[in-house]
Amino acid sequence: MSRRRTVFRAVQAVAGMLALSGLVLSAAPASASGAFPARVELPNGFQPEGIAIDRAGQAYFGSRLNGDIYTADLRTGEGRILAKGPGTGSLGMKADNRGRLFVAGGGGGDGRVIDTRTGKLLASYTFTKATPTFVNDVVLSKTAAWFTDSNQPVLYKVPLGRHGLPPQSAVQTIPLTGDYQHVAGFNANGISLTPDGRSLLIVQSATGFLFKVDPSTGVTQRVDLGSPTTLLTNGDGLLLLGNRLYVVQNRLNKIGVYDLNHAGTRGRLVKEITSTDFDVPTTAAAFGARLYLPNARFTTPPTADTPYWATAVRR
Repeated sequence: MSRRRTVFRAVQAVAGMLALSGLVLSAAPASASGAFPARVELPNGFQPEGIAIDRAGQAYFGSRLNGDIYTADLRTGEGRILAKGPGTGSLGMKADNRGRLFVAGGGGGDGRVIDTRTGKLLASYTFTKATPTFVNDVVLSKTAAWFTDSNQPVLYKVPLGRHGLPPQSAVQTIPLTGDYQHVAGFNANGISLTPDGRSLLIVQSATGFLFKVDPSTGVTQRVDLGSPTTLLTNGDGLLLLGNRLYVVQNRLNKIGVYDLNHAGTRGRLVKEITSTDFDVPTTAAAFGARLYLPNARFTTPPTADTPYWATAVRR
C-alpha cells in the first residue's frame, strides 16, 4: 500500500471518530465567525431605520433623517456614506444580486434604486402625492419590487425584468381589501414573501395583525398564528428565511420568530430573541448565522451627536 493511501485512510478514520463523537469537520461560514464585530457603529446623528445585506457581507443602512445611505463591511465594521439622501427618509431596503439597492422613501411618497458599488441613483419612482404618506418597506419577488405605505391602504408595485429598471409609467398601485382594515395610526409596515413565494405578507403595526396578500388582486387574509390573542405588537420589519418568519417588534426590543406553513396562512411562535444591546430595533437582515438590526432609538431625543449602532444576534 502506498504512503499516500495510508495517510488518506488515517484521515478518514479520524474524521469518522469525530463524527461519532458529535463533532463535524466542515468549513464554517465566515459570517458565523466570532471575529465579526457584534456591533456595527453608525455615524453619530444618523438616525437609522432600514438595513440590507448583500452576498459579500456588505451592509447598507438608511437614515430616516435625510435619506443618506451608509455602507459597512460586516467583517470589520468599517464604513462610509455611499450616497447622499434627497432630504427625505430612507426606510426599508433590499439588495438584489445585480448590485442594486431598493429603498423605501418614507414621507417622500417615493422609492429609489441605488447602485451599491458607486452610490449612483439608478431610478426614482413617485408612488403618490397624497398626504399623509409613509412608504415604509420593500421586498423583492422574481417579478417586482413591492412597497408598503403605512398611511395609505395600498401596496406599490414596480415590475422588474431582465432588461433594466422600468419607467415611471410601469408603476402600479394595488388597493388592499379583504380582512385588512385601515385604522388610525401606523398601518402596513414590514413586508415579505410567503414561504412558497406566491404571495406577500404584511404586518399592520396599529393592530399587530399579520396578513397574507394576493399580489394580483390586493385581497388580504389574516394569518392564523394559533390564537386570536396572538398579536405582533409593535410589528415592524419582517424577514423570511425558509419557512421561518422573523418579526421585529421595535419598542418591545425583541424579535418574534414564527414557523409558517408553505402557503403562509398559518404560523406558530417558536421563540423570541432579545438582547441587552437593543434600543428600539426596527428591521433585520441576515448574514450567515446572524441577524443584524439597526437601533432607531425612538425613545432617545435625536441630536447631531447621538450615537447609533446595529446589533448582531444569533438567529
